[in-house]
Amino acid sequence: MSTVHELLHTGRNLLRGVAAPAIEAKVLLLQATGLNEVELLASPQQNIRAKDERRYRRLIERRLSGVPLAYIVGRKEFWSLSLRVQRGILIPRPETELLVEKTLDLAAGAAVTIVDIGTGSGNIALALARELPEARVIATDVSAKALRVAGLNAQDHGLENVAFVRGSLFSALDGLGLEGKCDFIVCNPPYVSVADWDSLPREVRDHEPRRAFLGGRTGLGFVRRLIKGSPAFLKPRAHLLFEVGYGQAAAAVSLLGPGWTDVKSLADLRGIPRVIKARNSERRQC
Repeated sequence: MSTVHELLHTGRNLLRGVAAPAIEAKVLLLQATGLNEVELLASPQQNIRAKDERRYRRLIERRLSGVPLAYIVGRKEFWSLSLRVQRGILIPRPETELLVEKTLDLAAGAAVTIVDIGTGSGNIALALARELPEARVIATDVSAKALRVAGLNAQDHGLENVAFVRGSLFSALDGLGLEGKCDFIVCNPPYVSVADWDSLPREVRDHEPRRAFLGGRTGLGFVRRLIKGSPAFLKPRAHLLFEVGYGQAAAAVSLLGPGWTDVKSLADLRGIPRVIKARNSERRQC
């Protein structure tokens, strides 16, 4: 049998090609043994059962084959929420927290109505629902699997002020009576162009859902539809916020023509324009 110390050392060496081999080795050993972090690290010389060591090595093999760590352990943290994720559901990224942060700044704790288009694991919707307990949050997705997992995530965190609705883009809102009544529409849309798809990391191309990334020839096809459809559901002077990819901010801003005011691109911590914010200037008829 091998000790905790030995297996962590082995894992770090095997995973040296990933961004954070020491962290991933620890996470995978926790997954393999069922121990918590305190139990694991308090006794580095404790022996690990042979069956757990075998499981650990199998998990490392999966990681080395390109399977994202979040799919292996079945969870990903976002906005201090531990969320379930599964293959076929977009893994939440830390840069998307900027979208949550800016929405919270604008909401200022009010009892607002928020629609999250393409919710995936529910990360944006649930972060907003937790921080704005008086808000009404409606999360949509075309994927029944995503909505099922997002619903479980809501249950895990006891969030009852969010509803999940299936449908593509704004068709999910048909019959809900939300026309002209929303304070915010938020979205992390698919924004990768067809030309850029092959340049994405292997673990994205081979394992994450393609439809969650591809935004058409220019990458802004979904964004165009989002901008076109949002005014029918927004209150006058209400907000649309959505994420964009590297180098897309100027093109996305140019799509927000007459009928939109206070249009701004907001940069992340690396100074990269990441979120587009705009305000609906007038009520429009459906």
